[in-house]
Amino acid sequence: MNNTLVNGMALLEVLAHSDRALGVSELAARVDLGKSNAHRLLQTLTELGYVRRDAATGTYAAAIRLWELGTAMLHHLDLRQLALPAMEALLARTRESVHLSVLDGDEVVYLHKLESPEPVRAYSAIGGRAPARCVATGKAMLAALGEATLGALAENLHAHTPKSITDAGAFLQEMAGIRTRGYAVNAGEWQETVCGVAAPIHDPAGGVIAAIGVSGPAERLRPGRFKALGVEVTKAADAVERALAGDTAPPAPIDPCAIGATAASIPLAPGRPILQEKEKRKAPE
Repeated sequence: MNNTLVNGMALLEVLAHSDRALGVSELAARVDLGKSNAHRLLQTLTELGYVRRDAATGTYAAAIRLWELGTAMLHHLDLRQLALPAMEALLARTRESVHLSVLDGDEVVYLHKLESPEPVRAYSAIGGRAPARCVATGKAMLAALGEATLGALAENLHAHTPKSITDAGAFLQEMAGIRTRGYAVNAGEWQETVCGVAAPIHDPAGGVIAAIGVSGPAERLRPGRFKALGVEVTKAADAVERALAGDTAPPAPIDPCAIGATAASIPLAPGRPILQEKEKRKAPE
């Protein structure tokens, strides 16, 4: 393995995760490098535009080019492929149909769906659309929008079912509740006989890019299940976010004899890979 590349990447990771500029001595100590080697690598990274140096203090920080590189990479990721393990685990734990959705204006588009094994289940199609404010995945994403955008949406509410939210104040209160809970509920607002629960998926920069949720017949998804399903969809969203961040740790094993029961928490993500590799190289054989 190219040690120079590993050391340079280790410096970039430290700077990318730091909330302040760092000096050469501190950076060298953090990645276990000599000060002269760290300084030489920082000079190269600065020339390439990935690091910027404050001439007044002599400290270094990650530059905008590093953010641009990460943002560009997100466009090449297949969200459906990354989300599939979490979707399969969610299906096994709940036995309800699982949806992966993105926001397109005031509608959701279903990127992927896994069907419930139950004979009676909610109907939807991959590529299909629904009004975002009336379905759980849509509400989970809308709640992250700014006040002005939500205010504009609240001015144009109409009913699809008797349970649709049509009052502007109630709608804005619902959005606030979703942000507090971390998940959204559809209590028959799009199709009166179908309910759902969903959580937002954030990209590594913290923005909401999609939502994952479950839906099923209202007779099965009763209000008494909403809280437990909220826990499950939040776990699933966390798993997708770790996949987006590059965590390749396997999901918690699923006991096929316990399908529909609450599963154990998904394991925490391991430490950053480049720094882990340096730790390995330091360890005795």
